[in-house]
Amino acid sequence: MEITPEQKDELRRHGILLTSLEELYNWGRSHSVWPLQFGLACCAIEMIATSMARFDIARFGSEVFRPSPRQADLLIVSGTVTKKMAPQVVRLWNQMPEPKYCIAMGACAISGGPFKQGYNVLKGIDRYIPVDVYIPGCPPRPEALLNGLITLQAKISGQSISGPDAPRHLGSADSCEYPVPEFGGHDLEPPKNPDLWQPPAPARAPKP
Repeated sequence: MEITPEQKDELRRHGILLTSLEELYNWGRSHSVWPLQFGLACCAIEMIATSMARFDIARFGSEVFRPSPRQADLLIVSGTVTKKMAPQVVRLWNQMPEPKYCIAMGACAISGGPFKQGYNVLKGIDRYIPVDVYIPGCPPRPEALLNGLITLQAKISGQSISGPDAPRHLGSADSCEYPVPEFGGHDLEPPKNPDLWQPPAPARAPKP
């Protein structure tokens, strides 16, 4: 017999906890997400403020900002990603162990922001690495980053240990490393990872 969430809550109020291995596994992962101590531009100031006493990211289990990518499992891309910096961001991502997650914080990390027309600015970090949560704003406030972290925790909690909905690190066919772009004659080579990002199809007016 399957127990509904309402029945679980009623039992919990009486001191009886019912769970599964999958729920326990995801609960532990979602409440111990360690961000990489890494920032790019003005959004990084908001990220720093999130760890201070007024907002206190420690309430969500993410107070441990690690100085090494090999000890972190969350990359917060906070700020403008220039084409000179993009290879370093991808290299840091490749050095992080699975399971790992990425938050694109701010308009610049998502699409280039107000510098989108600049020849030296990447039009979104999702062209090279997979992004789990997007946080719009210029810059987004610390509350927005906390909301993005809660959204990521909900995403982790809803993952299955097996099957098509299993996280990326449990899929044997999925690679945890992505090609690092190099500087070409006029742009980064490759200009994008085709397995992750494809340009949207142009909208065409219907023929009369």
